[in-house]
Amino acid sequence: MVVTLLSEVSASRVKVYIDEYPAFILYKGELRKYGLREGEPIAERVYEELVCGVLPKRAKQRCLNLIKSRDYTREQLKLKLKQGGYPEQVIEEALDYAASGRYIDDLRYAESFIVCSHEHKSRRRIENDLLQKGVSAETIAAAWLQWEGEGNVQDEEEQIKALLTKKHFNAETADRKELQKMYAFLARKGFDGDKIRRLLLK
Repeated sequence: MVVTLLSEVSASRVKVYIDEYPAFILYKGELRKYGLREGEPIAERVYEELVCGVLPKRAKQRCLNLIKSRDYTREQLKLKLKQGGYPEQVIEEALDYAASGRYIDDLRYAESFIVCSHEHKSRRRIENDLLQKGVSAETIAAAWLQWEGEGNVQDEEEQIKALLTKKHFNAETADRKELQKMYAFLARKGFDGDKIRRLLLK
């Protein structure tokens, strides 16, 4: 293995390329410590120390620092670590560590998201938002079951009525164009078509 490029990322950090591929990001002091130079081989023991010791420890700490301020899904943390230039195996080790300590828990995240969103977002919108955050469809379904099992019910019709009131919509005076416009608005928010039609045509 040969260090083919050292590319400065910031005043203190450098991206290390090995055999033409980006390998990891190190502090400049670490480059000196491990004697890494462009065009020179990297010793096997040095590589193993970095990817099996130094970087996993740093990635785990990065996860802990991130979740101090807010909850993250596994996929969101993975993206953060990728942005930090960590190798794939280091990322997975750090995520497994965070999950084993329940620092990250996609089911808990989804349940919390439902609790915070069910009064002002449609079920479909909530599910789409969670999917975009990297939560699996199976986990989302389990979160709904958990939430509903606690006696909770989402009333999408009340949400639609509230939006119609907010938009000063009057079904008795609305013409066809206004009806179509309002239907499209509510559909974009993920509400069920039958519910929309029922309330628009009351």
